[in-house]
Formats: sequence, structure tokens, C-alpha cells
Amino acid sequence: MSGDDGRDDELITSSLGRLFRLGSVATRVGVSLAAQQARGFFLSDPIAQARKTEKLVLNAIRVTEALGELKGAAMKVGQMLSVHEGLLPREILLVLRSLQKEAPRVSFQVMQRTLAMELPDYDLLFEHLDPEAIAAASIGQVYRGHLRDGREVAVKVQYPDMDRIVRSDLTNLKKLFGALVAMVADLDFDPIWEEVRDRLLEELDYHKEADNLRRMRLLHEPVAEILIPGVIEEASSRRVLTMEYLPGMDADAACSDVQSQEKRNQWARTLLEFTLRGLIEHRFLHADPNLANFGFLDDGRVIVYDHGCMKSLEPELAGGYRGMLRALIDDDRGALQQRLLEMGVYDRRRHTPVSRALLDPIADIACEMVGPGVYRFCEDTPIYDRLFELKTHHFEEIADLNVPADLVFLNRTLSGLFGNLCRLRAEDDWRTLAGRYADMPCQEQLVRLSGNPSQGETP
Repeated sequence: MSGDDGRDDELITSSLGRLFRLGSVATRVGVSLAAQQARGFFLSDPIAQARKTEKLVLNAIRVTEALGELKGAAMKVGQMLSVHEGLLPREILLVLRSLQKEAPRVSFQVMQRTLAMELPDYDLLFEHLDPEAIAAASIGQVYRGHLRDGREVAVKVQYPDMDRIVRSDLTNLKKLFGALVAMVADLDFDPIWEEVRDRLLEELDYHKEADNLRRMRLLHEPVAEILIPGVIEEASSRRVLTMEYLPGMDADAACSDVQSQEKRNQWARTLLEFTLRGLIEHRFLHADPNLANFGFLDDGRVIVYDHGCMKSLEPELAGGYRGMLRALIDDDRGALQQRLLEMGVYDRRRHTPVSRALLDPIADIACEMVGPGVYRFCEDTPIYDRLFELKTHHFEEIADLNVPADLVFLNRTLSGLFGNLCRLRAEDDWRTLAGRYADMPCQEQLVRLSGNPSQGETP
């Protein structure tokens, strides 16, 4: 069973070495952007724009390479940023997206350390384990193999010493990533960081992911369009997770022009309903919208691979999203404003609900998607331009908004879903599908989640 894929690469495990690597790339990016701004004073607009684009791509490549090498928390935050459609410049988004589908591989010889520690008798469990990983991610790698009883399996193996690496990174990375994000976007990074930190620490425990898989399989038993791999208990541990091998088409293949519009539409409907089901009906949401976490089948079904990042919702929060969805379908801006207020989104400085001047342009975009008739998602949509313009015109008000951390993380999942539908270039009448979840019975009364004020009250 021992073997190697011919590589001698090692993880960067030293805290000082990891911090130096990240600090070095952050400094290079900062100097590069400062030089770019200085040159802009002496260049005509078209030339300055071309230079800006060139530097954005170069800096994005630098950051992506560093994150891929370091893995762990560093790479996970990069993946998180890559799904913020409309919030990051397109050039950086496209390069960061490479973290979703492929990371630099670590040799099988290195990964055997985890296997030997977690499953001392893994040679007796497995007939064969292919030493070439079929996927490499932020926390571990996935291998294809066969058990002694002939079952084909996928084996997720955590990188050695990853628990210590992640916890060490979390001590040092917040300010560094906050600075990197500030270079390209006006985001309140703190609530995003706190949620990602909590979910990332949960992902270190594969026992928890195995529990998530079992729960998701039970919840989706009646759903023919969704496939969830089963857990192989006897070949799993805290840092090794063995599952049924369920092969599917990867994201790039599914989004390519080779696929028919009808097939891409079906996958998009399945992904949208999967998210709405988790958000409103099950209140147990798959919160990592990285499209590489899904496999696509010709018959329209979707396989959900990674269940390390899940988010449980309180009934009140699920009811709030259900109410917002109904308000968007009805194009009722007053109801939408009230729902946001009840969920803890309000203007901290003025102690008032979100203004209609800020709310209406965003609602216009969402109402188009769930309006009557066919709506087409596309990657070159002017929606992004509209969002950037809105941020520019309402910068101070957006900065003053109180947004609970739960909503920031959940909205990141919805933003990632939107990006995935755009990549699939899906078109359909989405109103009917959304309406089923907007009208879903909800017994619980919505309560205030964050001590938010009614208009004129002090929080």
C-alpha cells in the first residue's frame, strides 16, 4: 500500500515561516498598488486602466499562489473571498477562483503520516488506495480507492498537523487578510472573519463532517435530484473521512458551452432549490458555495461532496429569509424594509431602518430575478456595475449599517449561489420555484435577533 507520486513537496508548517510568506506577499501587493496609483497621475485614462488591470491580475496571482502553498486557514479565506461576486474586481475574482478547483498537491508520502496515525490498520481496510489525489483542498486531499470488500470509495485525508497550523494562522491572519481585502474592496471584514473562523475550526473535525453527511442524507432521502455520499464508518476517524465514491462532472465541464442550455438550467434549478431548502425548510444550510464542491450528472442530478462547512439556522432567522423572499416576489418594498429591521439590519448612526434610497436599487435587482417571465443569469451581467455604483454613491450609509454576523455569512452563501448560477448562464422562470419556499408554512413568530430598534428607537 505504500507509495509515492514522485513528489517531495512539504507543507509549510512553521508559524514564523507561514507568517513571513504571507507578510512578504502582502508587502509586495501593497507596494505594487501604491506604485500603480502614483503612475496613474501621469498616464492617460485608457493606459492607466490597462496598467491597473495588469497589476490587479499580477497581485491576484501572487496572493493565490501564496494561499495555495500555505493551505489551511490561509487558503480557506482566499476561497471565501473568491465567491464574493460583485464585491471584488472581476480580475481578482477570476484568479482567486482557481483556489476553488485546484490547489498545489502534497505528496502521498506526506499524507501517509495522517493515515498511519488515524488508521493504523489501513492496509487491512483498503485493497488499494491510489497515491495520486483526485482533489486537493485547504484542509486535506481526497484519494480514490477500494475497500477489501470491493466497494469503491473516496478517502479524505487531513494534512499532517493541520489543527495546529490552522489555529496558529488564525492568531496571525485577521489583520493581514483585512489589509488585503481593504486594498480591493470596502468590506466590514470582522463579521465575515468571525464566521469563517468558527466554521473553519469545525471543519478540522471529520467526525462532525461525518455527522453532517448522515444528517444531509436523511434530509434528502425524498429528493431525487440531490445525491449525498454515504460514510464508511470503519474507515473513518477525526482526520480521515471515507465515503462512497460518487463521480460527477466537474464545475468547469458543467459550465462549458458543450453542455446544452436545458441541462445547465436543470443543474441551476437543483442548486437553487438545494440552497432554499437548506435555508428555509431544513434550517441546515450547506454554507460553502464553492462550485467545486458539487458534481454534475447528465440526468440533471447534483452530487454534494463537501459537508465540513454547514450552518444551522434558528427558526426566527429562517422565517426572516422566507419573509424577505415573499416581499421580493410581491415587490413590496415596505415589507422588505420591515423584515430587514426585524432581522437586525438598520442604520446604527441614525437609529432608523435601511433607507429606501439604498434598499430600492438592491431590491430592483432581486425583484428582476424572481419577477414574472424568464430571467437569465450571466457572468457579464451589468448587475455588478450597478452594485459598484451603489456602493460608491451610498458608501457612508453602507458603512453605518448594522448587519448581524449570521446574516453576513448567510448572505455570502447566497452571493456564491448567485455567482454559480451566473457561471452556468442559467435561464428560467425562477418565480415559481422561489414562491414554493416563500409560501412554506412557518409556525414560529419572527423575533428581534439583535436588539434592533424600531424607527426612532436607540439600539
